[in-house]
Amino acid sequence: MRFSLFTFFFLIFGLNFVNAQRFGYIDTDYVLNKMPEFAKAQGEIDQLSQAWEKEMQEMAKKIESMYSGLQAEQVLLTEVMKKERMEAIQLEETKLKEYQKKVFGFGGLLFLKKQELIKPVQDKVWEAVDKVAKKNNLDIVFDKSSQLVMIYTNPRYDYTDFVLDELGLGDPNDVIKN
Repeated sequence: MRFSLFTFFFLIFGLNFVNAQRFGYIDTDYVLNKMPEFAKAQGEIDQLSQAWEKEMQEMAKKIESMYSGLQAEQVLLTEVMKKERMEAIQLEETKLKEYQKKVFGFGGLLFLKKQELIKPVQDKVWEAVDKVAKKNNLDIVFDKSSQLVMIYTNPRYDYTDFVLDELGLGDPNDVIKN
């Protein structure tokens, strides 16, 4: 009786170990840096960012020259004229701040351009990760390059090379051993 009860519990609860979750991890930064379309998109974003930064520097120089002109002519101006010039300077400063927000703020032009250029590349990576996870029967895939802190990683569970192969970016001489 005791033996059959033990066997019964083992069969019921012991088989749960067979259904253990499988997991792996990838390094998306490494994968993205291997993709030429990501480098092209990043270069385009950098160019736009530099151009917008240059525009803002020119606007700031204009404000600075308006302010120094006011300082130089302050003795000759009436109070009304000083007030008008200060208002003009403040208006230009407000325009600069609004432009900064429009370009670099949350939901700004830079954010939208990043979404437009980088999202398709990231989608390709996620599709490749999905295929690799399904091929290897993985339940969970972690991203090594994200905020998730991984103190130790066993290379056995690294599926980055599989994702690179799925994207056609893998090293043909590299033999994957998992």
